[in-house]
Amino acid sequence: MSSKSILVIGGSKGIGAEIVKQLRDAGHIVYTASRSGEANNYHQIYDASSKDASLQLPEALDGVVYCPGTINLKPFHRISVDAFEEEMQINFFGAVRVLQQTFPVLKKGQHPSVVLFSTVAVSQGMPFHAGIASAKGALEGLIRSLASEWSPTIRVNGIAPSLTNTSLAEKLLNNDQKKKASDERHPLKRIGEATDLASAATFLLGEQSSWITGQILHVDGGMSSIRPI
Repeated sequence: MSSKSILVIGGSKGIGAEIVKQLRDAGHIVYTASRSGEANNYHQIYDASSKDASLQLPEALDGVVYCPGTINLKPFHRISVDAFEEEMQINFFGAVRVLQQTFPVLKKGQHPSVVLFSTVAVSQGMPFHAGIASAKGALEGLIRSLASEWSPTIRVNGIAPSLTNTSLAEKLLNNDQKKKASDERHPLKRIGEATDLASAATFLLGEQSSWITGQILHVDGGMSSIRPI
C-alpha cells in the first residue's frame, strides 16, 4: 500500500508494538500513544482508561488502531460492578474517546481505515470471561454501527483473537504445562503470536481490504469455527 499516516493506540508492547514495526518497515508514518515510553514527535503519553485523556493529532490520518485491552478472568459472582466498569473503560469507552477525537482528522485521510480488537470470547461462551466478553461485545456493536454510519468514507473493522503470546497473557502462559494445554485447545495446535494479529491489522489498514468494512476478522487458530471430532 502507498505510504500512510497511522495512529496506533497502545503501540509500545505486544500486538501494538508489532503493528508499529510492520507498518514502519513498510514505509508508513506511524504515530503512537501509550502510558509508557518517552514523548517525542511520533509518540505521546496517553492513558486510554482516563476520561480526561486527550490526543495531539496531525492534520490528517489514514488509519487508527486501538490496541489496549485486559485479561481478567474470574467467576461471575466474584466480579464487582466496579470491575465491570473498569473493563468497559479500557476496552470500550477508551475506544469511543479515541474515535470521537480522531474522526475529524480521519475524514481528511486517504481511504481511512479503523481497526479495533475484540476477542473470541464474544462469539464463544467461555467460563470466567463475563467481564471481557461483555466489554468487547459492546465494542463489536460499535464496530458495525460506525461502519454503517461512516460509510463510504471510513472503513471500520475488528479483529477477534484467541489467546496470544504477549505480556498481557503472561499469567496464563507462565509455565510449559500451561502453554502446552493452551496450544492443544486450538485446532491449529498453537496459540497466537503478536505477528499473527499484526499482519491481520496491517491487511485491514491497506488497500487490499478496500471492500471490507463492518467485519470481525477471527484470527484465533480455528477456535471460533472448528470443533474436534
